[in-house]
Amino acid sequence: MTTTPQISGERIAQIEARFDELQAKMASGALDGDAFVAVSKEYAEVEPVAKAAAEVRRLRAEMAVLQGLVTEAGQDAEIKAMAEEELSDLQSQLPEAEHSLAIQLLPKDSADERPAMLEIRAGTGGDEAALFAGDLFRMYERFAAEQGWRIEMISANSADQGGFKEVVANVTGTGVFAKLKFESGVHRVQRVPVTESGGRIHTSAATVAVLPEPEDVDIDINDQDLRIDVFRASGAGGQHVNTTDSAVRITHIPTGTVVSQQDEKSQHKNKAKAMKILRARIYEQERLRIAEEEAGARKSMVGSGDRSERIRTYNFPQGRVTDHRINLTLHRLSEILEGAGLSELTDALIAEDQAERLANLANG
Repeated sequence: MTTTPQISGERIAQIEARFDELQAKMASGALDGDAFVAVSKEYAEVEPVAKAAAEVRRLRAEMAVLQGLVTEAGQDAEIKAMAEEELSDLQSQLPEAEHSLAIQLLPKDSADERPAMLEIRAGTGGDEAALFAGDLFRMYERFAAEQGWRIEMISANSADQGGFKEVVANVTGTGVFAKLKFESGVHRVQRVPVTESGGRIHTSAATVAVLPEPEDVDIDINDQDLRIDVFRASGAGGQHVNTTDSAVRITHIPTGTVVSQQDEKSQHKNKAKAMKILRARIYEQERLRIAEEEAGARKSMVGSGDRSERIRTYNFPQGRVTDHRINLTLHRLSEILEGAGLSELTDALIAEDQAERLANLANG
């Protein structure tokens, strides 16, 4: 187990006192409106921390009593033996309880509970890369269903042979960004394409980006910083395609960020969708800039979130998936692509990130 920072009894008392205070406020019936919402939110955040703190306090208190029985002069031999046995048992439980509390006390990423924008783009590999991008999107769709989340496609550029050249979707639910944030990067596939008559294995890639969705208070985009162009939608569609200037391209001049949207027949709807994507991209740029400043030059062991970083390989001939950041290989490719097996990877990445941050606290 990773070295766990020592948490003082005084800190534990502070946590439990705050939780008791919040409980009293919730039970008083004196709160209404925004005050009730604020206290309820803090209560939900503090409750798991307080439970972990109470368990550490209980174990430490019981161990102190047992230690006294063991060392007490003239103690009955049978009672002493029982006390030693119980003390040994509690000593084995305490490190795990302290570790759980330390995890709860790690600084939370303010974006963890946010909905997220999921962007997948075919990379090297032509038609096979587009098919793989489609496989990844279906994997995340199924994973979202497993988590009880809702996933809504915002835009899609389908490829001729199937799959997507690019697809953007909005994912909403509990803890979306926390679970998906380590999926950003280059995903590589090794398999024999259906169009390959010689049975040769090809390597293709797709890029995944997971962007937390900002709240209105997070980011302010000035209208004068935007250039909005309208044009006729291209590609197969219905009778409305190529008859009106319904497609929208928005450029955020200060950052050079460009978003195009043409899935809807209404220019107004396309503009609204494009702005939603633009806000998420600009918010993510700012969020990463602040995180980089706070962390200095250090990059997390589980990756920087850089979209050019190769993070995972899906090898079909061997039925395995390897996450290169944590050197984890699972021989459950089909289960992972079905969504149900993806949790093992996401949980391992979260655990690795927590372990690294705990180590930094313990050493720092």
